[in-house]
Amino acid sequence: MNPRGLFQDFNPSKFLIYACLLLFSVLLPLRLDGVIQWSYWAVFAPIWLWKGLAMVGAAVGAAVWARNPRYRAEGGACVEFKAMLIAVGIHMLLLLFEVLVCDRVERGTHFWLLVFMPLFFVSPVAVAACVWGFRHDRSLELEILCSVNILQFIFIALRLDRIIRWPWLVVFVPLWILMSFLCLVVLYYIVWSLLFLRSLDVVAEQRRTHVTMAIIWVLIVLPLLIFEILLVHRLDGHNTFSYVSLFVPLWLSLITLMATTFRRKGGNHWWFGIRRDFCQFLLEIFPFLREYGNISYDLHHEDNEDAEEASVAEAPKIGPMFGKKTRVVITQSPGKYVPPPPKLNIDMPD
Repeated sequence: MNPRGLFQDFNPSKFLIYACLLLFSVLLPLRLDGVIQWSYWAVFAPIWLWKGLAMVGAAVGAAVWARNPRYRAEGGACVEFKAMLIAVGIHMLLLLFEVLVCDRVERGTHFWLLVFMPLFFVSPVAVAACVWGFRHDRSLELEILCSVNILQFIFIALRLDRIIRWPWLVVFVPLWILMSFLCLVVLYYIVWSLLFLRSLDVVAEQRRTHVTMAIIWVLIVLPLLIFEILLVHRLDGHNTFSYVSLFVPLWLSLITLMATTFRRKGGNHWWFGIRRDFCQFLLEIFPFLREYGNISYDLHHEDNEDAEEASVAEAPKIGPMFGKKTRVVITQSPGKYVPPPPKLNIDMPD
């Protein structure tokens, strides 16, 4: 267990998004099944938390940018700051859509086409953001998701307003096309992982990397596809499953995405004006975390049967994140039985 390797590539923004979506996906089916009788404004609380932190983080980052003009001379800093502004603009449009959804569900006084209007605006903005991101070598996920689903947004709004009366299976045709592409990506990773496993010229580290990527994509895409199929059949009246049971595959996909954030280095350093890796920022605020981060545990066996316990301490090394490094090695003899220590009695004399 090496906490340094675990948190060094941690992506806090992605973790926050997936955690909020997971909590929302738990509250929503409970509300739809009538298990809880909360208002939809309360059910959407994880979404408000996500958007609120995004707005506050962007405001703090903009204040730091305005108070430090020297940052404007840095090319990389300017690109990251502009990327933050684009992201917060998309978040504001999504927030407007979510507010209209809650108001429509609670009061039901306006058309769904009006509710989906922010999504109709966010799609061209996301397309422009994708073009800008490709030119500046920026990673894009939310922007791509919003840009490729414009036709899906239109179909859902028309179906909810009963302007079209297609089955939900037909309404979700754009989504099936997107999921088909993702299934091809899963097949690609599976084939390449099998080829790497059979190849003798590939090092073990590359084999593990490709196998891990294949497993991750399978655990993300297949449960998501199962959730969408079950949901469509539920909306068309072909099954009577509860919404909680329908959302279980989606929970598996979101939990897998949360696990991947510990190995997905990235994120914009201008959120909250941190301007450094999130792990380094935490270590500067909470120095006691360095003691935990400086310790790694390695369990292995030795061939020497006479060695029962050994402790190996390395000399202090100055690292880029945690400072000194301490390693505790616990060894166990494979062929010799070591009985457990006797139980102590409080009344036993010294």
